[in-house]
Amino acid sequence: MLPTILIVDDEPANLALLRQILSPDYTLVYARCGKEALAAAAKHHPALVLLDIQMPDMDGYTVCRKLKAQAQTENIPVIFVTALAEIGDETAGFAAGGVDYIVKPVSPPTVRARVRTHLSLVSVRRLEKSYHDAIYMLGEASEFKDAETGSHIWRMAGYSCALAGACGWDATACEQMKLAAPLHDIGKLGIPDAVLNKPGRLDTGERLVMQAHTIIGYKILSESTAPILQMAATIALHHHEKWDGSGYPNGVSGEAIPEMARIVAIADVFDALSMTRSYKEGWPLERVIDTLTESAGTHFDPRLISHFTRILPEIVAIRDQWSTGKPDQNRAHAVLASSGVGVGPGTRYYGATMMSQAHMY
Repeated sequence: MLPTILIVDDEPANLALLRQILSPDYTLVYARCGKEALAAAAKHHPALVLLDIQMPDMDGYTVCRKLKAQAQTENIPVIFVTALAEIGDETAGFAAGGVDYIVKPVSPPTVRARVRTHLSLVSVRRLEKSYHDAIYMLGEASEFKDAETGSHIWRMAGYSCALAGACGWDATACEQMKLAAPLHDIGKLGIPDAVLNKPGRLDTGERLVMQAHTIIGYKILSESTAPILQMAATIALHHHEKWDGSGYPNGVSGEAIPEMARIVAIADVFDALSMTRSYKEGWPLERVIDTLTESAGTHFDPRLISHFTRILPEIVAIRDQWSTGKPDQNRAHAVLASSGVGVGPGTRYYGATMMSQAHMY
């Protein structure tokens, strides 16, 4: 199916020229004024708009602003095609929401190249959205295995992103962390419900079954070569390792544990201790921080605990934002914009026994 392009110009000769340049590679829709352009965009949902500026009813800047003001059309890229060649005209076009600016008389190779480029960007953005949505749904799927669902994984993603930034990660890596962290427990999909949701303590055999969720998660996620899923695989495998080597599944210690997993371990436990669940009350913030600090050098990386306490106001703000629910109905994109998270009984943080008994799971 060919991409649809809306061409808007009040001069028939200009419409004919652009038709000659772009057909038969695209499906073309035409409009001769601003009102027709808005109606055509709403009806045909074009992948791209080529928009003249000087038109009789409303100028192209106004048309572009109106397109960007409507949820249905706000993401359609607009390229201005105009005889207005002053720098100020071009600046006004970008300010109105245009993505490119072509001056008449047009060059056919230039028009074709600009159209191809911006349609490629549209495809990339759509792929990224689908990619992010898929990651979001995988994170949610891991939560459905627990009897206690909620926003644990999304709060924890926000804490992990904030802590990564405090450790000096760049913005791109922090955003990758925000998407990868919610998949840390996806291996629970492979754990029998009888073990995952068993009330009370697990016996030795059940504990070994539970601990296998780290290896299962790694096997699921490492099948992909995508950087975010590779990060998620590493986190899934190592987020229960401890600084002193007493964790699982491999008993690695110190900086041999990937930093991304050390970050998620802190975020995961902080949220588990902080939040009220059906089987426990949330701890006061001071008690949570005291517990994390006391565990620096045994369970947690002392340097990361220092960074975590330094950015505590930011962490608390993330927690409070999510305490009243998710800030965006489109939850997959809320993850990109903020964060959110909790722990089901399969994780078993039972009051004061958390550090010694429950977190072994």
